Amino acid sequence: MLAEDGYDVAVLGAGIVGLAVAREVTLRRPGARVLVVDRQPSVAQHQTGHNSGVIHAGVYYAPGSLKARLCVEGARLMYEYCDEHAIPVERCGKLIVAVRDDELPRLNDLEARGRANGVPGLRLVGPAEIGELEPACRGVAALHSPATGIVDFAAVARAIEAELRGKDVQFALGCEITAIRREPAQASRHSAADDAAGAASPARAGGQSTVLVHAEGAFSAGWAIVCAGLWSDRLAVSAGAPADPRVVPFRGAYLRLTGPPVVRGMVYPVPDPALPFLGVHITRQIDGGVMLGPTALLVATRDGYRQPARLTSGIRQPLIHSRETLRDARETLTWPGTWGVARDFWRTGLTELAMASRRALFVGKCAQYVPAVGSIAIERRARYGVRAQAVGRNGRLVDDFVIAQTPGATHIRNAPSPAATSSFALARGIVDEFEAALA
Repeated sequence: MLAEDGYDVAVLGAGIVGLAVAREVTLRRPGARVLVVDRQPSVAQHQTGHNSGVIHAGVYYAPGSLKARLCVEGARLMYEYCDEHAIPVERCGKLIVAVRDDELPRLNDLEARGRANGVPGLRLVGPAEIGELEPACRGVAALHSPATGIVDFAAVARAIEAELRGKDVQFALGCEITAIRREPAQASRHSAADDAAGAASPARAGGQSTVLVHAEGAFSAGWAIVCAGLWSDRLAVSAGAPADPRVVPFRGAYLRLTGPPVVRGMVYPVPDPALPFLGVHITRQIDGGVMLGPTALLVATRDGYRQPARLTSGIRQPLIHSRETLRDARETLTWPGTWGVARDFWRTGLTELAMASRRALFVGKCAQYVPAVGSIAIERRARYGVRAQAVGRNGRLVDDFVIAQTPGATHIRNAPSPAATSSFALARGIVDEFEAALA
């Protein structure tokens, strides 16, 4: 079905980043006709709804990077939005804990990085103060980040959806876009906002429109902003972008403790700078539960939430065999960058595989920091998330957020953690790029 006169802007992806982008467009262009499209029947079904719920403060990211700048700004905006919309949120704080003396230099480096990034309230604490902040935690030193918090990002996404529907933003949920192309506009329209601002409507710019192809036809828009997460690379390539980088999925598993919370906030390890992820950690959830994890295991399929290893019951379940799964596997395994990652991190991969197969090993990693977790019962069923990590042809994991352009479309090609924390600030940057492309 082709919209009779098209939309001004179509946003592909109804995760928290896509929804924040649609919101930013409506704030800047009141009256613009906006469409949000997602392959799932409801919002927040992928990374937004499958994460640890941490509002990061900005400690880890290279000073000057988009992640560093947008995480600090995004955390502030996230707290403001939650307060304004009565969404439960808490600045419960985080300890990054060194359990060995040889980790202290890296802890000092993290403090310097966090201060360079403008992380509020950051400070080093010793063993006695560790015990005061987190009585169950043990370590030789820690970095305390009081601005780190917890929230249900899916609840934030649903609040943004309600706000957008109240502004007459249209949603096409359960609709998979398979291709993007630029064509001569069949019809043109000028939004009231563009008339008021005296600016050209995207639908009129150059006499072209962006066509979004799906199984039952196509949507037409003046411009598309693609926030498609795990499928961002495919849509970018269909719109004329290079194949490099490609999304390579990493599946993370979380275990949930039973009983009352064993931590007040979050306890993280000191990350190894040679490794791509932060390591397993202990995180209190906004509902009062406590999660352990995640692991980070390179997998073939992009939505492998239903592929549990022995973390659940000790019995492996077969992979889901489908055309989509086979395509995912083929694209992952034939990408040269995948093998570069495997070559560089094979030892880490074996450790992650062992933790994905042995619950005791997983729990033992966390018990180094909070010994009590080793004696607390764990829910039988594990929880899973799949991280959309862009990997270059050369095998390098893309470190920062990446925003790119093709004719008639703006693409966010890499937005893993801390994208949820950064979503409102990241949306501003994405819409800045979109408006610059129109100028």
